[in-house]
Amino acid sequence: MTENITGNSSGNHHLQENAAAFDDDELYDCDTYDEGDDQSPLSDGMYEHFRFVADKGQQLLRVDKFLVDHMQRASRNRIQQAAEAGCILANGRPVKSNYRVKPDDIISVVMDRPRYEHEVIAEDIPLDIVYEDDTLLVVNKPAGLVVHPGHGNYTGTLVNALAWHFRNNTDYDVNDPRMGLVHRIDKDTSGLLVVAKTPDAKTDLGKQFFNKTTKREYIAVVWGIPSPDTGTIVGNIARNPKDRLQMAVFPAGGEIGKHAVTHYEVVEKLNYVSVVKCVLETGRTHQIRVHMMHSGHPLLNDARYGGDEILRGTTSAKYRQFVKNCFDTCPRQALHARTLGFVHPATRREMFFTSPIPADMEAMIDRWRKASFT
Repeated sequence: MTENITGNSSGNHHLQENAAAFDDDELYDCDTYDEGDDQSPLSDGMYEHFRFVADKGQQLLRVDKFLVDHMQRASRNRIQQAAEAGCILANGRPVKSNYRVKPDDIISVVMDRPRYEHEVIAEDIPLDIVYEDDTLLVVNKPAGLVVHPGHGNYTGTLVNALAWHFRNNTDYDVNDPRMGLVHRIDKDTSGLLVVAKTPDAKTDLGKQFFNKTTKREYIAVVWGIPSPDTGTIVGNIARNPKDRLQMAVFPAGGEIGKHAVTHYEVVEKLNYVSVVKCVLETGRTHQIRVHMMHSGHPLLNDARYGGDEILRGTTSAKYRQFVKNCFDTCPRQALHARTLGFVHPATRREMFFTSPIPADMEAMIDRWRKASFT
């Protein structure tokens, strides 16, 4: 369906999708993969979410400004991030934010997942709320809970749980992308997330994440003992061209992927595995998982990155059974978002939250502490 939108001095444009339904989060997380896609992608694996055809009278205008003018819920900052990620196309080719739109240009917004157009339904799912006020909420997400509805996961997500929690709050609309989750963690990663209850709060917190001023610390259990005990992993992260379910590390400073930095510190050595603290300087998809794998130390029981195999230790049947028991104790990648810090968008006070290591990870770590392999 084509809908005419009256422009300003730059002319009229024909919108070929409903921009009013645009989800600003999609641009912010346009590199996030959703399993179970049921629409046909473009030749490069991307899906077109929006298409604009510039009028013949279009004056030269930066593409970020062009899109802000005609996508009601899209901020210029988010559009610029999308352009950096290669999600903004002009006539089928990726362009940067400063590309100038000219008459008859076809401007597309593409992502590597199909569009999600279903209304979020409130579901009575228990939430572990660490903190809440009129501006924001901090929640401790358990492993196994999908954060956001997507293809294959339309219900039973954290967002559905938030819809129930806010069901009597007339100021909070869970379907409004100007508020809600500010960042995300993987389904099988546990830990802290912050939710904005107002558009101003989400904008402010989003800038803090983008400007890398937030404090995020994770605890992971990895195969082997990283050397040295403290270090920094630097390497661009992009989709693995050989496996679309995986991310991969590419040379830092290269043209492929996004710049990514992970600082790590070994906090406990346990024979063939170690407990590692990871501090994110950037926040890329699967960053800790793929950086640790790239360094030779995949997370325990991380099936996507090879950590569900025995990568260190002996070949004895007793040891194999021990590792199987550990995997049964913690049936997911051993990763927990333990701390989260940011400046409160309203009070400007520094906020800092800590979540204890969950029972499944703690029990597995304790198994390794008590094990004897002699």
